[in-house]
Amino acid sequence: MPTIPEIIKTRGFAITCELNPPKGVDLEPLKKTAAIVKPFVDAINLTDSHRAKMSMSPIGAAKTLIDTGIPPILQITGRDRNQLAIQADLLAASSMGVENILCMSGDNPSQGDHPNAKGVFDLDAFGLLRAVGALNHGQDLGGSNLRSAPKLCAGAVANPVAPEPKIEMERLGKKIEAGAHFIQTQPVFDAKEFELFASGTKESGVPILAGVIVIKSVKMAKTINSIPGITVPDSIISRLASSEDLKNTSSEIAAEIISDLLELTKGVHIMAIGWENQIPPILERVGIREKLS
Repeated sequence: MPTIPEIIKTRGFAITCELNPPKGVDLEPLKKTAAIVKPFVDAINLTDSHRAKMSMSPIGAAKTLIDTGIPPILQITGRDRNQLAIQADLLAASSMGVENILCMSGDNPSQGDHPNAKGVFDLDAFGLLRAVGALNHGQDLGGSNLRSAPKLCAGAVANPVAPEPKIEMERLGKKIEAGAHFIQTQPVFDAKEFELFASGTKESGVPILAGVIVIKSVKMAKTINSIPGITVPDSIISRLASSEDLKNTSSEIAAEIISDLLELTKGVHIMAIGWENQIPPILERVGIREKLS
C-alpha cells in the first residue's frame, strides 16, 4: 500500500481522516464507517487510545483496513509502552502491511478514563521517529541487527498556531531531522495563519497535511478554545449558534476551510469525531477531486 508521500507524488494532494478503534472487540462499525469514506480519502488514521481513553490497539484495526483495501496510518504513542514494546509493535504492524506510522508522545493518562495508570513515556515523539528510522535501517535501538527490516514511513504532528511559534517551528525542524516524512497538523481555522506556518517548512520538502475539524456544536467549539493556541473564530461560533441544521452548517464551515487551504498545502486531515458520514458531503461541496484533476 502507498505511503503518504507516494500518494502526494502521484496525485499532488492527499486526503486523510481518522477513526477510533472500538472500546471492545466488534470491528463491524469501524468497517462500515471506513466503507463510507473509502471513495473520498486516501488513508485513515487509527488512534492509539485517543485522549488516553482505553480502546483496542490500532494494530488490530489496521488489519481490518488493509483487508478492505484502505491504507491505514497507525498512530503510536510513547505514553503506554517502553521502547521494547514499541519496537515489537512496529515490527508486528509492518509484518501485516502497515507502512504509515504517526509518531506522537500521547496524552497523559491522568486525562483519560484510567487516571491511576502510569504513563511510560520511555520514548517521546522524537524518540519514536528515531526508532522507526533505526528499524528501517535494520537495527533496533539497542544496536542489535534485525534479521529483516521493515519499510515504515514515519510522520509527526505540529500545531500551526502554537502559543510560541518559534519553539513550535524548532520542534518541527527536529522532528524532520529525526525522520518525519510527512506532517499532520492540529485544527486550522485561518488559512493566512497556516500559510505563514507552512512557508517556514518549504525548504524541507516534507509535505504538510492541514488539520480540519468538523465542529459539531457551540459547546464543542468552546472546548476547543480551551486548548492552548487553538481558537475557533467568533464568526464560526455565531454560525453554529444560529443554525437550524447543525450538520449542514458544520459541513459548510469545514468545506470552506478546506477550499481556502487547497493552494497552501499538500493535503488535508479531516477530524470528524463521530460525524464521519459527513466527510463525503463536505468533500463534494469543495469539489475537491474536480479541482485537483
